[in-house]
Amino acid sequence: MYKGSFVALVTPFKNDEVDYAAMERLVELHVKNGTAGLVPCGTTGESPTLSTEEHKEVIAFVVRAARGRLPVIAGTGSNSTSEAIDLTLAAAKAGAQGTLQVAPYYNKPEPDGMFLHFKAIADATGLPMILYNIPSRTGREIAMETVLKLADEVKQVVAIKEASGSIDRVSDICTRTKLDVLSGDDSLTLPIIAAGGTGLISVAANFMPKQVAELVAAALAGDLAAATRVHERYFPVFRASFYETNPIPVKTAMGMLGLCSDQMRLPLSPMRPENKARLKAALAAAGIL
Repeated sequence: MYKGSFVALVTPFKNDEVDYAAMERLVELHVKNGTAGLVPCGTTGESPTLSTEEHKEVIAFVVRAARGRLPVIAGTGSNSTSEAIDLTLAAAKAGAQGTLQVAPYYNKPEPDGMFLHFKAIADATGLPMILYNIPSRTGREIAMETVLKLADEVKQVVAIKEASGSIDRVSDICTRTKLDVLSGDDSLTLPIIAAGGTGLISVAANFMPKQVAELVAAALAGDLAAATRVHERYFPVFRASFYETNPIPVKTAMGMLGLCSDQMRLPLSPMRPENKARLKAALAAAGIL
């Protein structure tokens, strides 16, 4: 169901307000360059600093701008189950085709609580769900026992975005479930697909959608030589995209490329000059800048 290069869409700002004109241009960029689907309001979309009203409107706007040409997988996760349900219901009403649900952060629920959280959202909304495992951000991994139970008992759970950095874990999920497994790290896309993954939810695709789509397509087609060539060419850019906390580097890169403003909301701060120079050099060396 979820196969290809999806983009973890940034939220462009202008004077600290959502820049919807820039957002529409970004949607068109992805329509024209092989992106498989749009994922607004995730971490890369600065969801923690969007108001509830902004969060709902950004998702609805992206659905309208996509006009059915690309599926929209709405980032509607929260560490509050009731808030996640509210956001997901709004996304479903707006026409989103699925939902990305991050593991509850800060609360650090036990496996039973984690299962009940995702099940409650699924039961209340009915949208297909991609679990999002990113323990470096949330402080708690979605335990394998929970993944297996959700895959077996909750039909809306159809995929997982893996940003744990563990290829062993990806292999375990691919071997023991029918879930689609999407890489959550651009630099690990090739090995994750080789281990049975079906694609990527990408940060770098925000500013290089065609190149990331080419990498994923070659890997899924089993053309290891072509996929490796693309991976090796852009690997320094993938790494540079995380020189500082995401989405600081990607927003900075998009500002350099004139795709949207590099503005972020506090507590995110502008990229440090030395890291900005390194990012610029990586973009130039790869032929992107």
